[in-house]
Amino acid sequence: MAVRPFPTNPILTAIAIAYRNPDIALIADAVLPRTPTAAEFKYLKYNLADGFTVPDAKVGRKSAPTEVDFSATDVADKVLDFGFDDLVPNEDIADDNQRVDPLGTAAAYLTHLLNLAREQRAAALVFATGSYAAGNQATLSGTGQWSDITNSDPVAAIGDALDVPVIRPNIAVFGQVTWTKTRRHPKLVQAIKGTAQGSGMISRKEFADFFELQEVLVGAGFANSAKRGQTATLARVWGKHAAFLYRDRAAGPQVGVTFGFTAEAGGKTSGSIDEPTIGLSGCQRVRVGERVKEVVCATDLGYFFQNAVA
Repeated sequence: MAVRPFPTNPILTAIAIAYRNPDIALIADAVLPRTPTAAEFKYLKYNLADGFTVPDAKVGRKSAPTEVDFSATDVADKVLDFGFDDLVPNEDIADDNQRVDPLGTAAAYLTHLLNLAREQRAAALVFATGSYAAGNQATLSGTGQWSDITNSDPVAAIGDALDVPVIRPNIAVFGQVTWTKTRRHPKLVQAIKGTAQGSGMISRKEFADFFELQEVLVGAGFANSAKRGQTATLARVWGKHAAFLYRDRAAGPQVGVTFGFTAEAGGKTSGSIDEPTIGLSGCQRVRVGERVKEVVCATDLGYFFQNAVA
């Protein structure tokens, strides 16, 4: 076993895992499911035409069946290291009046930031035009945006979009602002509720059932874009967009097909190491990290609405 300069603490690791789902709604693990891999991994990318081109299947009495050749390309990639440190003074750890565990609290907050950083990477990847085939995206503007409840028609727009990918999407991904405005669009309310009354709101389950989807995921997390020390400027991690994806949780680097996945080498780890030269009584450096890589491996298996709402 390799010797690690930063010793892992099983207790802190357990805390890190326990806090993987903070109070704010983070959806990265559901949108791009984690798949165990080695630090350096490969995934196979097959030629799209091979799966849809049908050769002559007829076999003569003395002839061999048509020989079919499937071509695939090995795509090499590797996970990246992500992590945060926090210094906890030894005098805080030794304080008998503490009602919380300072090391555990540090690990919890670091884990929250680690999860939030992953959420930002996933949102930036999934809500990017470069992650979709040219014909699998639309940029909405003006009266076409679903925030225009008089002129836009999300029922038709979404219904048509779901027929574009070569495999029909089974999940929807919304930013919170997009979902809030979309769920109360009169045309959706009328179509789903079966009423002429256009006011009201639909639930995620009603939306999923209406469009024959497995799940509706809504990214509700906030992140601060201001520099440290400046007044906080909070903004939603998932912007005013919407995506419809085909997700197969069983797919991995070498098997199955899915819009995207997250390669993960090991799980979250956390530990502490003595820092005797920092502070009068020294400190403990708490570290939380993970080794992952978010990957979009099939740009044909999704549809993206950029600027779905104003």
